[in-house]
Amino acid sequence: METMKFLMTDLGEAATAACVAALEGRGMEVVVCPKDGTQVLEKMLEYRPRAVLLEVFMPGLDALAVKQRYEAQGGSAVFFATGPFQNEEAEQELLESGFAFYYVRPFDEQILAGRAMKALGKAPVHRQIGTGNDEVRVSEILHQIGVPAHIKGYQFLRDAILLTMEDQDYINAVTKRLYPEIAKQNGTTASRVERAIRHAIEVAWDRGDVDTLNSYFGYTIHNLRGKPTNSEFVAMISDRMRLDKKQRQA
Repeated sequence: METMKFLMTDLGEAATAACVAALEGRGMEVVVCPKDGTQVLEKMLEYRPRAVLLEVFMPGLDALAVKQRYEAQGGSAVFFATGPFQNEEAEQELLESGFAFYYVRPFDEQILAGRAMKALGKAPVHRQIGTGNDEVRVSEILHQIGVPAHIKGYQFLRDAILLTMEDQDYINAVTKRLYPEIAKQNGTTASRVERAIRHAIEVAWDRGDVDTLNSYFGYTIHNLRGKPTNSEFVAMISDRMRLDKKQRQA
């Protein structure tokens, strides 16, 4: 079996050691680089990791520039970024540029390791939200509607729709149950889940195909009321999927 190579920048002695232990505990081979963008890029081109964790701001090249130059030279990897403070503008730019996640330090190294495994399709089988067919179908719907797969709200919307399909009571307790459950499963906060979902819906409404949006949400919502709320969006897609599933099983 191929060993998954993981490259990360030095985050300080304690944090680096914790991350290395968590990643190696999942069977990954870890290389630690100095916090210097030029050296990181050189090492990536030599080592060809399958996943990386980069400090956002580094001497030489920042994380975004490293990713762009690496991919320009034919490299491919799952990119994670980290920084010592919350910066929503920088975080959004990273996510829209294809980074899988931004971690504000300190963070739980086990969540990093689990997310890396999941991103590369090697996550161990635990309780999963929805069935495989449900996950494929909801991904197709979000793609049709115009939600970009690389933004954080895409994954949160998938989780919200699948959870609501399983238990309709979630939609009546969005802030108290749904967002906290998604946050728990993704190592983030309920407020960030809410914001990311809202942003994903806004992107879909700005860039999506009008006819496709109307086919799911109707002309009333689109033309008279604007975009649906988070709960309306989740409820309507989960209801559509539930009805479609019943018809297929009939």
